Amino acid sequence: MFYIIEAGMQLDDSPLYRKTIIPWYDSETACLLVVVIIFPVVIFALCGIKVADEHAQYQSFVWLPVLLAILASWVIVSITFRLIKRFLLRYSRKDI
Repeated sequence: MFYIIEAGMQLDDSPLYRKTIIPWYDSETACLLVVVIIFPVVIFALCGIKVADEHAQYQSFVWLPVLLAILASWVIVSITFRLIKRFLLRYSRKDI
């Protein structure tokens, strides 16, 4: 149907001039927002660990705030590494 391509309108195959398209949920703003939102979850989990350790009747449930703290910390660490890698990659390209 519409398969006519002019010679001057073809895309350049060189990846040097192409910019990586990042989805909105993986943008720097969204990642920073997730870190800011998850940080109080880590604080909440640490408070839950403290309360569970202080009261004997809740000591069997300490696994839940520990799991929450581990998972929330893992999210913060992974997003932080992703942002650091992205910033380092961006600044290494500007030097070229």
